[in-house]
Amino acid sequence: MTEQLPKAFLRRMEDMLQDEYTAFLKSYENPRHFGLRVNTLKISVEEFLKINPFRLTPVPWTENGFYYEETDHPAKHPYYAAGLYYLQEPSAMAPAALLPVTPGDYVLDLCAAPGGKATELGSKLKKQSLLVANDISNSRAKALQRNIELCGIPNSFITNEVPASLAKAMPEFFDKILVDAPCSGEGMFRKEPAVAKTWDEDRPLFFAKLQRECVSAAISMLKPGGLMLYSTCTFAPVENEGTVSFILEEYPDMELLEIDGYKGFTPGNPEWGNKNPELSKCLRIFPHRIDGEGHFMALMRKKGSSPQTLSDHKTKQDKEAGKLLSEFFADKEIPFPVDRIEVRSSNVYCLPPADNHFKGIRFLRNGLFLGELKKNRFEPSQPLALALKADDFPSRLSLSPQDERIGRYLKGETLLIEKGECTRDKGWQLVCVDNFPLGFGKLVNGTLKNKYPAGWRIH
Repeated sequence: MTEQLPKAFLRRMEDMLQDEYTAFLKSYENPRHFGLRVNTLKISVEEFLKINPFRLTPVPWTENGFYYEETDHPAKHPYYAAGLYYLQEPSAMAPAALLPVTPGDYVLDLCAAPGGKATELGSKLKKQSLLVANDISNSRAKALQRNIELCGIPNSFITNEVPASLAKAMPEFFDKILVDAPCSGEGMFRKEPAVAKTWDEDRPLFFAKLQRECVSAAISMLKPGGLMLYSTCTFAPVENEGTVSFILEEYPDMELLEIDGYKGFTPGNPEWGNKNPELSKCLRIFPHRIDGEGHFMALMRKKGSSPQTLSDHKTKQDKEAGKLLSEFFADKEIPFPVDRIEVRSSNVYCLPPADNHFKGIRFLRNGLFLGELKKNRFEPSQPLALALKADDFPSRLSLSPQDERIGRYLKGETLLIEKGECTRDKGWQLVCVDNFPLGFGKLVNGTLKNKYPAGWRIH
């Protein structure tokens, strides 16, 4: 596809890479790589490999990433509908893997759609503390919400804001921030040839301006002592070493840290920025050096330290909601903190543990949507099903991936159930594949009424 690449782009890459340019150019004749990242919030890598039906080889820079064969079509397997893995370009797995998030951190993914990196950050939090996943585009933020819900991440706020507005509401709030900034996308030309067709020489400068706005907002939201990982999927120096140079010049309290990356990654080049030798701590990913597309990363720390000052957000308990939820879960304990359950109109949410002071922010979803209160009963949501484990619910139907009823369930069809297949012979059932939840159904006289939402169904 080299003939499809812009001539000005190729001239600049030849100047940047010199002796490696021929190998770089040759990499575009190779097919793109396909990646699958195991969602460790739902299943360990070891357990997944025991049930894995695909031809996988490890991605060397992340513990839970794998290459798969395109003809295996993992998006069509019911394990995908259960959120056991996320399909992600292998190089794009690196930023979330290299930002050291631990349970208890308050984490922001500033430019998060469609959610590949945010879902990995959420899995690292192990359902503790808070993930804020933001995107400026409303349509992209809706795709982000869908993927957060699919992966079963309960402790999230999904916001649709410009970075500056978010920064006003959340000053020095986060322990860890990922800024996977909008960019000219040069690293994705092989994966998405259409991006190459829209590229021109002015695009890197246009995006560099946006990137500086994003990182400035992010730095104001980062606690002293907090970490920020800046990443792009472009090769353009002005967007990479250039943006990091801007940060170091404008924000003297920010310092670059060494990243323990993969041996095929390349250090940043100080000559491509403001000649600051610290820029060699950045990492570049080139497609002729690894099996993946182009990326750039820089890990930075805000100097100083700050104590953990956030209080656990608790709500005034709604007695009716508590009663109906208790009835719904029957002899099982409600698997969420009841003092963080909130009812808005008839909708029931479980809020993450964070101060409730984000006024004026556009939320698509703040907390886990549990379901609705309807005429003295509780109607569960699809996000609730995907946030549960099979044994969290009193009655379930677990089918094998080979059972043809799995496909029919995911299409929204009614199922016939044999006596004894469900834990209980009537009422709400958690429908599972190999004991991994897919959604809900309601069993009446041997017939399972399908409650899989229309917007989630396969066609």
